[in-house]
Amino acid sequence: MSLPLRKIERKHQRIGLISDTHGLLRPEALAALADSDLLIHAGDIGKPEVVAALKKIAPLVAIKGNNDTDRWAHRLPETKKITLGALKLYVIHNVKELSFDPAARGFRVVISGHSHKPVIQTKDNVLFVNPGSAGPRRFKLPICVGKLLVQGETVDAEIIELPT
Repeated sequence: MSLPLRKIERKHQRIGLISDTHGLLRPEALAALADSDLLIHAGDIGKPEVVAALKKIAPLVAIKGNNDTDRWAHRLPETKKITLGALKLYVIHNVKELSFDPAARGFRVVISGHSHKPVIQTKDNVLFVNPGSAGPRRFKLPICVGKLLVQGETVDAEIIELPT
């Protein structure tokens, strides 16, 4: 899937990352993602209203998670391939279900959710990012979203812990 991003003056693109909202879209998450050129929801959305609210900020790519079983979520894919110029991203809810070598298939970034644990890790020149959970707190894990800053083929990631 090749996505046109908003026409912007700057030479970089901001991709907002969110996961595991479980029906709760916090105002703090919306504020943290407000400057995004593209949004990616890595599953366990919870309610269609979350999708509608995120689409008001920027174009949205969303996949379903293991808890997205209601009728409205049936149209969502379980994974998504995204191409931004020469950059290839892969979105999957549970990274433990990744059944192929993303580096061998040319993916530069793998975005996931599911664990509610924020992670930024590079393995075999592939950036793995889990933005954590932006929804209800689970265990003692932080409430977070993430961002990718893309400049050509260079990608930097950050986790943004939300005040609660």
